[in-house]
Amino acid sequence: MRLGAVSRSDPEPGRIGRKVRLREVGLRDRKVLMGFDRDMAREATPLIGGGHRHWASHRSGSAGDDIHFGIETVRGRMLVGSVCTIGADPATGLFGYGIGIAPRHQRCGYATDAITVLLAHMFEQRGFRKCEVTVYGGNLASLSLHSGLGFREEGRLRDTEVVLGEIKYLVRMGITAEEFAARRPDDQAASGRHGQHRRPRRGKHWRAPAAISG
Repeated sequence: MRLGAVSRSDPEPGRIGRKVRLREVGLRDRKVLMGFDRDMAREATPLIGGGHRHWASHRSGSAGDDIHFGIETVRGRMLVGSVCTIGADPATGLFGYGIGIAPRHQRCGYATDAITVLLAHMFEQRGFRKCEVTVYGGNLASLSLHSGLGFREEGRLRDTEVVLGEIKYLVRMGITAEEFAARRPDDQAASGRHGQHRRPRRGKHWRAPAAISG
């Protein structure tokens, strides 16, 4: 299979994290996701990564080598948002992404988990080598989220959009497959296996046998 190729019909059990799983977007999902978009627009909720491109993906579908996943909870199988790759280029091994979580489902850790699952899928399954995103400098929550995921600031770009007399700037951040892989053992050790919470068995008390004197 060539770099970046993905089967859009075969299920991939690996697209699951501690809290969410990524799955194909169905026709019924699009209406729900567009409703999420309207809610986010009303509340002026900042989107993560390529926000506007992410909105457009609901209507136009994925193009080229880009893919679009719905984000649903592991428990309850509830759709809470979606994520799409942006500008995925198998030739260079570069890609970006945009993600949107419905306002009523935010601050639950879904975005962080979904991004981690997407990065694992793109780096480990599809062989991409680097992810780059741009974040508005004033979006401190998104900057903090990406720093926590291991993204490094690589530069600042001046944006032509003027809001309330101030010129915005974009922060370009990136993470390589090697940097992501180096963080994975710690992440997995901290979170356990894909959302499974193991507890020690109670009620059985094991006692070492008494020493035999002879």
